[in-house]
Amino acid sequence: MKITNSSNFSATKYRVILISEYMDQADLSEEEKLVVKRFEAQKEDLITLNNLESITFLVKGNSDAEKMRNLGAKVRNQMPREVKTVAVIGESDLSSNFTEGLLLSNYQFLKYFKEKKNMLNALEEVIVSKEVSDEDCEELENIYAAVSWARTMVNEPVSFLTAEQLAEEIANLSDDAPISVKVLEKTQIESLKMGGLLAVNQGSIDPPTFTIVEYKPENAQNEKPIVLVGKGVVYDTGGLSLKPTPNSMDIMKSDMGGAACVAGAIYLAALQELPLHIIALVPATDNRPGLNAYAPGDVVTMFDGTTVEVLNTDAEGRMILADALAYSNKFDPELVIDAATLTGAAHRAVGQHATCIMGNADDKYFTNLENAGNYCYERTVKFPFWEEYGEEMKSPIADLKNLGGPTAGMITAGKFLEHFVKAPYIHMDIAGPAWLDKSNTYRTRGGSGVGVRLLYHFLKNYN
Repeated sequence: MKITNSSNFSATKYRVILISEYMDQADLSEEEKLVVKRFEAQKEDLITLNNLESITFLVKGNSDAEKMRNLGAKVRNQMPREVKTVAVIGESDLSSNFTEGLLLSNYQFLKYFKEKKNMLNALEEVIVSKEVSDEDCEELENIYAAVSWARTMVNEPVSFLTAEQLAEEIANLSDDAPISVKVLEKTQIESLKMGGLLAVNQGSIDPPTFTIVEYKPENAQNEKPIVLVGKGVVYDTGGLSLKPTPNSMDIMKSDMGGAACVAGAIYLAALQELPLHIIALVPATDNRPGLNAYAPGDVVTMFDGTTVEVLNTDAEGRMILADALAYSNKFDPELVIDAATLTGAAHRAVGQHATCIMGNADDKYFTNLENAGNYCYERTVKFPFWEEYGEEMKSPIADLKNLGGPTAGMITAGKFLEHFVKAPYIHMDIAGPAWLDKSNTYRTRGGSGVGVRLLYHFLKNYN
């Protein structure tokens, strides 16, 4: 997708005019100006002017950024699929927010359709007003690229996206961004004694991977890195603790949404050349009930030597994350954030409208994360993280067990993970918003790419 700024829109057939003091840019006829005046007095946010030379969408500008994004999606849905170029005319903030919604709603996952040509959104260029800087245009392009990549990863079935393929897709990001990528294969994972990742992988015919992504610009402001960790369960049957298929196993290709989130976020941060040293870790495998699958009652020794009693093989995400979080200690990080589609409890608590967050990091990090979420409308809800919840994860035969009691399952899962992290820590449970059963304005059906924009804006304003 190409975003450019211009002061000349005469050659663009499809135009969007965001009603504001910048109306003169639109070069409207006297008749059209009269329509605008009438429109301003109406309750509608959007009308269409259609003549032989152009099709113009009149949109009322609004200081509410999310409302402008939603209006961008509304226009995209009213625009014919074959439109390749559209002009967005209006002041800087209005145009940027509107265009972001327009772009994100343009995303499609059509790879497996036979007749995809007739279904394709052809939009490839958005021309915005000169008031939108070159830097803002580039940021919009990069946001679209990163979120689209994350959505595609979540939408890909395990018939394509094995753990090895996910690692390859992440490695390919280095072609466009200044990041380094190292992929550890099964023999290397075995040598590191990552027992959690290996245990979950036991029932699979496909090997696990452990991917290390690093972005370290010369002007990095942080002496110690920020480490992002993402759950990469490319498909989750529940293992021997088998899930039911309807409304559960059938969407479990999305269980690597955390991996897509952190990989997309570090990719976007690198594209934008943020002055931060960032590392992303992605443990990846599928979880299958194969002949050698790990079983309830097993005791697993993790990367850091902690022993874990397995009570439920469907609590597999925390097993692979624990190894990655323990590995993060090698970098002596300033802050560790993980993202994972971890618990149904998170989904039940807040639905698809928010990410559940918790941890032991300083309040300023939670405040900044909340502010970032409010800005991009990937909102967060902070949950308590009291020590009492951690008591529920103690086992009578091992250091920990991988399942708590019948209540507060989201929080006890977070307390389990905390055990493995030495640095200040934030846990993000994205189980609710990571997968959408139907489109929600500019959030298209399927993988939402949630967390990419959230973490990017958090990092962009990091202090």
